[in-house]
Parts: sequence; C-alpha cells; structure tokens
Amino acid sequence: MFEAMYAGAEAGGAEPPWDYGAPRPQFVEWAEAQDLSGGGRPALVIGCGYGADAEFLASLGFLTTAFDFAPTAIAGARRKHPDSQVNYLVADVLHLPREWQGVFDLVVESLTVQSMPPEQHPVAARNIAALVAPEGTLLVLATTREEDSEVKGPPWPLTRAELKEFVDGDLVMRRLERIEGGSWWRAELSRGRERPDASANQAASDP
Repeated sequence: MFEAMYAGAEAGGAEPPWDYGAPRPQFVEWAEAQDLSGGGRPALVIGCGYGADAEFLASLGFLTTAFDFAPTAIAGARRKHPDSQVNYLVADVLHLPREWQGVFDLVVESLTVQSMPPEQHPVAARNIAALVAPEGTLLVLATTREEDSEVKGPPWPLTRAELKEFVDGDLVMRRLERIEGGSWWRAELSRGRERPDASANQAASDP
C-alpha cells in the first residue's frame, strides 16, 4: 500500500496524506524545548518518507540515518535533498538490521507504527526500542485512541497500553504527554538515565 501511494505521487497523483512537507511540528516543538543539538551523535528516523524530519535532525548536527519501507519514498527523499548528509535506506521495521541494535543516541518514531495493523504493533515497538543506545532517547509521536475503542484503519492510532510496549528493560518512559488538545501522544523514553519523575505518570493520566 505504501509503495503504491508513493509511486502514485511520483506519477503526479496526490501526495501521501501523512506527508507534512516539513518537519513534524510536534517534533520541532520538542526539539526546541530540549535545545537539541546533535554534536555528531548518531540518530535514526523511522519511516522517514521524503525525509523532512531526517533533514531537520541533520541540520541540528546529528549523524542521521533514515529509512522507509517504500523504495519510491527513499528515491524521492534522495531526489528532494540531493546535497543531503542523511543516509537514506530502504528497510522494514519488522526485520531491522541486527547491527543497528543499541546504536542510536536518538530514535524518532512518528506515525509509523500506527500505520501498521494492530497485531504488528508489539513487534514493531520492541524492534524500535532495541535500536536505542545506552543513555539514548526514543521519541514517539502518534495519534491517540482510547483502550476500549475500535477503529478501522489504516491508520490505527495507539492506545496508552500500546505506548508502554516501547518500554524495554532499562529503556523507561521519561515523559508521556497528550498534546494537540488530547489528540496526539508525545512519548519520551530514555535508556539508562534517571528514573522517570511523577510528570510521566501524571501526563499519561491526563484526559
């Protein structure tokens, strides 16, 4: 489906509905609040599409890798950013290279897992969590769904319980927010840092 949508866009059809055409504002807001600076550290963007989030990370000084399942998306990203320092690759979040495990100081997952069937969410979340380096950070952006609600996707917005599937050993939920009037989750997980403070639990319980 994803390859077909990107191929259609390349042939002059509609752009994929998730393509914002710029870095995701929920990501930019977080980065600015953190005064985020890469300093040459490795970062990874999951499901990068045409690369707007990846280019933003690279502009902050991260050594950025970005991948997408759709080869046409990756070809488009390379074409749109011909002088880019980002390493654009085709990969499948369900079958990621073993050598990526524990490598990236920052991993950004925005709307990718929710685009997959719900039965694939646990595996995708575990695979993504395994990419985070010691003392690294995982940022997850997703639209929200209540635990008892049903939805016919795609997409399949994430429940709070599904967000907790990204927690993996010493990768802990540092902060979980409902933003955009409660319609979006923004979750920040960190590996091997201090224990999460009460704000993570409070934010997760906000309506």
